[in-house]
Amino acid sequence: MKFPPAILDEIRARLPVSEVVGRRVKLRRQGREFAGLSPFNPEKTPSFFVNDQKGFYHCFSSGKHGDVFRFLMETEGLSFPEAVERLASEVGVALPKPDAREERRERERASLADVCEMAARFYEEALRLSGGDEARRYVVKRALRPETLKEFRMGFAPAERDALKRHLIGKGVDEEAMIAAGLLIKPDDGRPTYDRFRNRLMIPIQDDRGRVVAFGGRALSPDDKPKYLNSPETELFHKGLMLFNGHRARAAAYEEGAVVVVEGYLDAIAVFQAGVRAVVATLGTAFTEDHIQRLWKLAPEPVICFDGDRAGIGAAHRAIDRILPQLKSGYSFNFAFLPDGKDPDELVQSGGKDAFLAEIGRAQPLADVLWDRETVGTSIDTPERKAALEKRFEDLTGEIKDARVQKSYRLRYRLRLSNLFWQSERGERGGWRGGRGAGDQPRPVPGSTDVSLPERLGELVGIERIVLGLMVEFPELFEAAIERTIGIDMGLEPHEAFKRELYRIATEFDDLSVSTFYSGIDQRFFFLLKEIHGDELADGDRRVVVHRGHRLRERLPILRFHPPVTYVEALLWHFLDRIELRHMESDLEHAFSQVGADCTLEDEARILGLSREIGRRREEFARREQELAEEAKLIRAAFGSGTAPGTPLLTHQR
Repeated sequence: MKFPPAILDEIRARLPVSEVVGRRVKLRRQGREFAGLSPFNPEKTPSFFVNDQKGFYHCFSSGKHGDVFRFLMETEGLSFPEAVERLASEVGVALPKPDAREERRERERASLADVCEMAARFYEEALRLSGGDEARRYVVKRALRPETLKEFRMGFAPAERDALKRHLIGKGVDEEAMIAAGLLIKPDDGRPTYDRFRNRLMIPIQDDRGRVVAFGGRALSPDDKPKYLNSPETELFHKGLMLFNGHRARAAAYEEGAVVVVEGYLDAIAVFQAGVRAVVATLGTAFTEDHIQRLWKLAPEPVICFDGDRAGIGAAHRAIDRILPQLKSGYSFNFAFLPDGKDPDELVQSGGKDAFLAEIGRAQPLADVLWDRETVGTSIDTPERKAALEKRFEDLTGEIKDARVQKSYRLRYRLRLSNLFWQSERGERGGWRGGRGAGDQPRPVPGSTDVSLPERLGELVGIERIVLGLMVEFPELFEAAIERTIGIDMGLEPHEAFKRELYRIATEFDDLSVSTFYSGIDQRFFFLLKEIHGDELADGDRRVVVHRGHRLRERLPILRFHPPVTYVEALLWHFLDRIELRHMESDLEHAFSQVGADCTLEDEARILGLSREIGRRREEFARREQELAEEAKLIRAAFGSGTAPGTPLLTHQR
């Protein structure tokens, strides 16, 4: 619906921005404005300002700017009409009525919602009555607490053919409305209508407003099929658009910057009960483009949690095919596969919230899952098969519409393919033993190129490895910082050689096939790739247990919590600053070593100036490192993980 500008202006005039923002952000007056900590980014120093006179807020840390409507949209995921309707209701501003056709449809939807609400109350009451004994035993078996049953309004559909139908007729509801709401089934042969849900535990499905619009029913008898039954598509309910628990998860997801997606509503309820509030579920339908867009409104990188069996991995692979064309800068997905055939419900029952979050912490980026899908078990023992695999990745990355993301994926996979082809040829020459196919990690044999790294540079070794590892893991960040990176000399010659080869891959081989150029890369590059970044590890024919980038994550543990790309970018520039600072310290040491009896005033002034600049940069580096550590704590807390005393958040170990 379009709202007249005069109506929007009246709402703005009656409701100061500071009043709406102040419900979420602690504000303090600062002259004519209010200041507070950004609700969009973790920070210690306020960079968020509200000006009631001008009617807007502005966040310097994120660049976000807007009025009262935009604030609700940004912080709670509301659509513009939802934000307008909520604030208009608060201040008593009457909104214009929709046109006659839309008004009629809205009345019909409201009427169907009323019918669903009456059905929900009937099911809730039936669960409490004597006929609900079996359903109550089932919820006890699932370890669902009374407060959880109440929160999710769970109920019971009696086994009788028309128990709900009789109840609603007694309330004055006609059968056509019950059919339209998906509550009754009307046989084609003219027999009487009957209840769709019978002898089932009932879970109401609610829309973004919290209205009951449909139901999911879990069979209580093993003879009843299917085990899970959802309402059919109705005027109110569209499976491909709906996220179960979306209205509850929205605020938590916005506060935490993260959301978990599970397969079933009982899984979502169990995870929610365990204390993970930002959890939603799809409703027994394939992942759709609408699901993708709705999830990105909740968080930029949702974690999709599947069972680790073949069915779960297959579902993840199908989801990836839907997601690839939609990928855009700053938005992606991660995938967590649960171990031992467990589903989320079983995992939280056996290990609680911590066990579930530990598995979420092991989630793999979409790019890694796609790589595994295409390479595990794939034979590349001939030039033709190598070329076919390369073409497959070219075709897949070509589906990504966002040019910048597509370029990043192409660089990532060209790098990995070059490593994979090199491993394969070494294997054919007897350079390594055993494995499981395309993803095997080579085992160096005596006489292999030695890339052992000295201890003498201490901290700088670890920082250089983090920087180089980040370039491999986040090609888009390498591309953004490429000029500065090339201008900085690495302290270790092998690191410098690795950086140069990575630069060549990124800039010189765009029009060549991987199979054409990989053999010309310095062999030390591939040995260092394992040491600096951490390639996939396998143990004979066993399933891979350690994924790419593990060495990087060991040195920089915050990466295990899927921080925003903007935060990772800040880390990269921070560590580049440290390398530059080390060069300045070396220059100062050299200047001191050259000082003799013939030292001039100019020499003294240059040394003093350099010393002061180093001191200033050290202070700035320490301040920024503290800020990044504080942000890391917030990221971990948002992910649901506390920090044990003494646990480093921003380690940069060798």
